[in-house]
Amino acid sequence: MPSAHAPRPVAPVASPLTSAEYARSERYRLYRGDSLQLMRELPDQGFDLVFADPPYFLSNGGTSCKSGRRVSVDKGAWDASRGVEADHAFNREWLAQCQRLLKPEGTLWVSGTQHVIFSVGFALQQLGFKLLNTVTWYKPNAAPNLACRYFTHSTELLLWASPGNKGKLRHVFNYGDMKAENGGKQMRDAWALPRTGEEELDADGLGRLWTLTSPKKSEKALGGHPTQKPVALLERVLRASTPEDALVLDPFNGSGTTGVAALNLGRRYVGIDLSDEYLALTRRRLDAVG
Repeated sequence: MPSAHAPRPVAPVASPLTSAEYARSERYRLYRGDSLQLMRELPDQGFDLVFADPPYFLSNGGTSCKSGRRVSVDKGAWDASRGVEADHAFNREWLAQCQRLLKPEGTLWVSGTQHVIFSVGFALQQLGFKLLNTVTWYKPNAAPNLACRYFTHSTELLLWASPGNKGKLRHVFNYGDMKAENGGKQMRDAWALPRTGEEELDADGLGRLWTLTSPKKSEKALGGHPTQKPVALLERVLRASTPEDALVLDPFNGSGTTGVAALNLGRRYVGIDLSDEYLALTRRRLDAVG
C-alpha cells in the first residue's frame, strides 16, 4: 500500500558509494557490493537504526523439510561456514561497522537462530554495545525436524542493542506507541504479530500464541528470498525504535523487506547486497510502495 508520508531525500549517504549505486529514489538507495567494504566507506553516525539478518552459516550440505519434502538448505556461498573462529571474526567486524555508523541515540537489531545468535551476542558484549532486549519470535508452522533427535526449531531471536553502554541511555524507544498497540499494557519481549488472516494458529487451536511465521503470499508476489522476513515484523521494529524521519540501514538487504517496512512508515532506507537478482527484486518491491 503506498505510503501517505512525503518523500524525504537520502542524499547525505549517497556520494561516498556512488560507484556502487544500484538504484535510487528520493526515499531509498540500493548499493551492490560486499557489505563490509561498503560499510567502511559510509560516514560515521549517519543512521538511526540498523536491522541485520546476517548469514546463519547453515549452507554446509544439510537438509530441511519444505512442503513435506526433504530439500537442501544450501542458500549459496555467502551462507557457508568457514569455521567457528572465522565466522565469529566476521560477526565482530560487521557489528563494529554498525556501531560506528549508528547515531548515539540509534539502535541495532539483529535477527538469527541459535546457529549464529550466540556469536552475535558475544560480539556485541566484546564491542561494548548495551543489550536492551532479546525478543523471541515464535513460528507455529516451522519445518518439521526430520532427524527426530531433538525438538523442532520454531523460534528466532532478535537482539536489540544500543551502540554504547556508558552513561545515560539515549536510544529511541516509542514506549507509548508499543503500550497502546498492546492493549494498554507494557509490551513483552515475546511477540505475537497482528493477525492478517494468512497465518496459522498455534497447535492448541486457540491462537494463544501465534505469529506470522513466514512472509504472506502477497509479500512474495514480485519474487522471494530464502530467508525473507514478514513485513509486519520489520514494521514493529521500526515503529518501536525509530523517529519518524529515521534513516535505516540493512547491510544484508536480501529481498528488501526492511526497506518495504521503512517506506510504508515514512522512513528512509539504504540497502546493501551482492546479488543483482535480489537488488532487482528489492527495487520492484520498493517502487511498488510508491
